[in-house]
Amino acid sequence: MHELKLLSYNIQAGIYTRQYSEYLTSSWKHLLPHRERLHNLTRIAAMLHEYDLVGLQEVDAGSLRSGFIDQTEYLAYYARFPFWYKQVNRNLGAIAQHSNGVLCRQTPVHIAEHRLPGLPGRGAVMLEFDTSDGETLGVCIVHLALGWRARSRQLVYIAELAQRYPYLVLMGDFNCDCRSRSLRRLVNENGLRGLDCELKTFPSWSPKRNLDHILVSTTLRILEARVVDYPLSDHLPLSMRIALPEGVEILGRR
Repeated sequence: MHELKLLSYNIQAGIYTRQYSEYLTSSWKHLLPHRERLHNLTRIAAMLHEYDLVGLQEVDAGSLRSGFIDQTEYLAYYARFPFWYKQVNRNLGAIAQHSNGVLCRQTPVHIAEHRLPGLPGRGAVMLEFDTSDGETLGVCIVHLALGWRARSRQLVYIAELAQRYPYLVLMGDFNCDCRSRSLRRLVNENGLRGLDCELKTFPSWSPKRNLDHILVSTTLRILEARVVDYPLSDHLPLSMRIALPEGVEILGRR
């Protein structure tokens, strides 16, 4: 595989939010199950099917509010992904299982979970793939803090991870837009590309901010980047198609 079709999507645990007032009127959906949730997840799965690797944020790993369904596994099944992985970052038992999720067409050779600095509950998951030139492609899925101080520390931590990989994809909900000094420092000091102020993903019903990002090392070519008009969460999904250098292929686990 020489090219990858990537998608990053904060699915808000399957909650379809249409306006700001629903953060209040539908707040109970963050605690209790509702019939619309599985319908939303099935519709999301139909869209995910066309991608090679999907990074998910705000996924529930199986609690009361999700009907004790692991949402990453559910999406993997209905979108027909052979490999999936969840990272539980905030385990509230039967009440909620806040997670990051990964869906992939190829099995990585290694996976590492990272607990990010700041209050408990924020994490990054790093997938590693061998490449035909003997190097490693690292794909990191993140969901960063709301507060700028904790987020700045998390971006410093991620920068240290980024330096280990000749080929790197970094994507997720950064909870900051392209005006963030800490985010721009990460991009500039690590030679990353893909920071685009025009790719606005939040809120989904009237996008004004680019809180979701897919950033790649200069060793990877960006063939296309766009926001997908699929408003089933309070975020819109962000997609990118990338290519490795000519003649280099991505290898799954053997």
